[in-house]
Amino acid sequence: MKKLFVAIITCLAFNSFAQDGTIYPLEAPKEPNAIPLNTGSVKDQPAPETWFRQWGDPMARNISTATLTPFFPEKGKANGAVVIVAPGGGYRWLSMGNEGWEVAEALAKKGITAFVLKYRLFPTPEKLDDFTAWMNRPRPAPQKTDSAAKNTNPMAQMDLTNQLTDAEAAYAMIIKNAANWGIDTQRIGMIGFSAGAGLTMHATLYSKTMKLAFIGPIYGGMGPVKVPANAPPMFNVIASDDFLFNAQFGVIDSWFKAGRPVEFHLYQNGGHGFGLGNPNRTSNKWFDAFMHWLDVNKFLVAK
Repeated sequence: MKKLFVAIITCLAFNSFAQDGTIYPLEAPKEPNAIPLNTGSVKDQPAPETWFRQWGDPMARNISTATLTPFFPEKGKANGAVVIVAPGGGYRWLSMGNEGWEVAEALAKKGITAFVLKYRLFPTPEKLDDFTAWMNRPRPAPQKTDSAAKNTNPMAQMDLTNQLTDAEAAYAMIIKNAANWGIDTQRIGMIGFSAGAGLTMHATLYSKTMKLAFIGPIYGGMGPVKVPANAPPMFNVIASDDFLFNAQFGVIDSWFKAGRPVEFHLYQNGGHGFGLGNPNRTSNKWFDAFMHWLDVNKFLVAK
């Protein structure tokens, strides 16, 4: 699987641009190990899947065919644990590099079999210039709230039927191939970033088929939720200078009051969308903390 990751990055290198906020066109990389989930298309999606680069990272939009890409540990190093990785992008694009492939590669190096979920998205303008204008539109500043207030994250009000169906199909595929892939079906977790964190939470709260062993919402919405009685242990990460934090602790409070295991890391800085980390940010150690949390909770060994 390391060869796959290197091949993807090598392909993208030919389209290298400055690591700034400018949106650049990008030729779609080859994804030879991507497995179609056969969950259908997207209604009223006239535009084909296209890719772009921003902040040095490859991103995909107008995804109408969901896939699952496995990243297997080196032979003899797998511990049987599984993590489904859901990149973010406001359900309009997916940050496939820093919130997908790079995270999956890091997990595989720790002996965890990782799967990058490329889920279906809401349509965006077909032309890159129109999409760029939409991305750069003025946005109102977030309003201050508190932990008891209703979640003000607009993404929480979206219809995530397609995205949940894709996540459930990914989970079912992992269960079906567990023996061939050498994984423990009792240790399947899911982590997501931004909108991917929202999908992770949505699957936890509403799926009737996914039985996740643990979850890791990374810089997702922080509003309160109704916690299921059998909710999995949660590892939650966000930075205080992230616009999604907005002085909210609702989801943490909800998990705690429900008596479910929760670990929360509020970092001094990191902003939004930091993936595994950006230079000189306190949030850069979250992955180490996550691995320690998995280890202490015995998710890295067979039960």
